[in-house]
Amino acid sequence: MSLAIFDLDNTLLGGDSDHAWGEFIVAHQIVDPEAYQAQNDRFFNDYLAGKLDIQVYLNFCLQLLGEHETAQLNAWHEAFMAEKITPIILPKALALIEKHSAAGDTLMIITATNRFITAPIARKLGIDILLATECERDDKGFTGRTTDVPCFREGKVTRLQRWLLENNRTLNGSYFYSDSHNDLPLLSMVEHPVAVDPDETLKAHAEAQGWPVVSLR
Repeated sequence: MSLAIFDLDNTLLGGDSDHAWGEFIVAHQIVDPEAYQAQNDRFFNDYLAGKLDIQVYLNFCLQLLGEHETAQLNAWHEAFMAEKITPIILPKALALIEKHSAAGDTLMIITATNRFITAPIARKLGIDILLATECERDDKGFTGRTTDVPCFREGKVTRLQRWLLENNRTLNGSYFYSDSHNDLPLLSMVEHPVAVDPDETLKAHAEAQGWPVVSLR
């Protein structure tokens, strides 16, 4: 039984769920629209350029979770799913998930985007195992802080290696699908790395290494 690992944003989705959440809370004026939009765009551009300070970004984007009751956050998320996420779920991505499921592979999403945003998306995609950046909680709800190793760049490797150890699994026969050069550390570890609608840096690397380059768009 092989492990089929999927990046989420711009891989299984035709967009970025983290950035889309920012757009959603701006559009609904849950935050100060002008200030938040400018910051959100700046962080997104830093991510694309490979220079994102993940901890600074998490301090920014998780603050909202610590300021509202869980019930309110969940209500917003339900609207967010309908408005922003369902329209960008790619039919070819669903077919790829089904292909691996039918083959008996273990399905996993590994994403830098935080668990509050991504857990309902993973459930909608029918994938039970999710490694994501974790949101700290206490007995009152979210604290607005992160916890554990951020699931980003080399952090994805760290989190996956821990999961493999805890579940007595290996990367024999494993697949990893991603669009981003930020995932090169993990792509380089699996037996079957696949570049999906890749950015230019990943595309060049994949072509040089002879990795498959595919489109789910």
